[in-house]
This record gives sequence, structure tokens and C-alpha cells, in this order.
Amino acid sequence: MKLAFVPLGKLSVSKTNMRFARKRPDVADILPSVRKRGVLQPVLVRPKPVPSGVAGGAAGCFEIVAGSRRFTAAAIVAEERRAAQADVDDMPCAILDEGDDADAIEASMIENMARLDADEVIRWETFTRLVKEGRTVDDIAVTFGLPDLTVRRALALGNLLPAIRRLYAAERIDAATVRHLTLASKRQQQAWLALAADDDAYLPTGH
Repeated sequence: MKLAFVPLGKLSVSKTNMRFARKRPDVADILPSVRKRGVLQPVLVRPKPVPSGVAGGAAGCFEIVAGSRRFTAAAIVAEERRAAQADVDDMPCAILDEGDDADAIEASMIENMARLDADEVIRWETFTRLVKEGRTVDDIAVTFGLPDLTVRRALALGNLLPAIRRLYAAERIDAATVRHLTLASKRQQQAWLALAADDDAYLPTGH
């Protein structure tokens, strides 16, 4: 790994970042500091793959594996400085050696979990990607210092209908209800959703 300052235009958020494709992150808490002092802690990046058959293209560009909030805040400050015709700072980066996606996903999740506990839906999305990359439940548990049961519970969210996962992500149903629904058949889950949509029906929740 090496440290370097990279122009913002050469950076993009990697698909291995655990918060990739979600809505623009809330950076209100760090924006004043970035305006005043810039980004002090390097973001974690890796060289962006150059598509086959494309000359140049992504050469010299990097994907952000961890640090999307810092990148977002820096981009906002850069827009403000350009509007004021002021200089724009490059981003401090810790550049990973080229490796597989599983290593990058783990690096992203470890940093994000150290900053803020990821909710179970985000854990499910990330753990599922790690499993697809060949990691076992034991591998994931050891890497993140979590009990096997915690990992299995997160992966069990894959048994839920997407509509139920969305309700859980939006905090419209609690963890106890979700854990029971992971044990339900798809037909039972559909029946539960029908009750949830009926204001006059009794909706079983919790235990």
C-alpha cells in the first residue's frame, strides 16, 4: 500500500464499497471540518480496471473502496471552491495493491463498521457478495470478529421477499419481526404483506 494525492476527477466509488448505489450519503457532520481543514484521513482506493479493448480509458483512475462520505464531502467543497474560482485540493489516498473483490469488500466493511455499525440489510448485502466471492460463514465471522450466528442471521435476510427487506431498511418493522419472517415461506410472507397493507387487519409483529 502507498499514499498519494489524487485529483477528484480521477476517483469514483467502487462497486465493492458497502454503500455503493445507495442514496448520496449524509455528510452534514463532516462537511464543516472538510471545508475548514480538507480531508485529513486518506480514503482507501485501488486502481480502476481498464475495460478490455479500450485504449487509455481508466488509466490513472482509482476506485474508492472505503471513504465514500469523505469523497462526497470533498466533492461538495470542490464545487463551492470552483464557484468561487479557488483552487481545489487533491484527495489523500491509500492505494491498495491490486487484489480480488473479496479483499476490497472486506476492507470497505471493516472501515464502515468501525465508524458506525452497519444495519442488518447492509450486512446482508455485503456478506452475500462475500459468499459469492468464495468466503464461508466461518471466514466472514473471523474477519469481522462476529459470532457465526450473527453472520447467519444477516444472510438469512436473503430468504425475505424484497418488499419486506425494504420495510426493514426503512425501519417500518423491527428486528424481532424480521427474524420470524426469515423462517416463513414465501406464501406466508405474502400473506403478512397483505395484512400490512390492510389498515383494518391485525398485523402480527415482534415475537
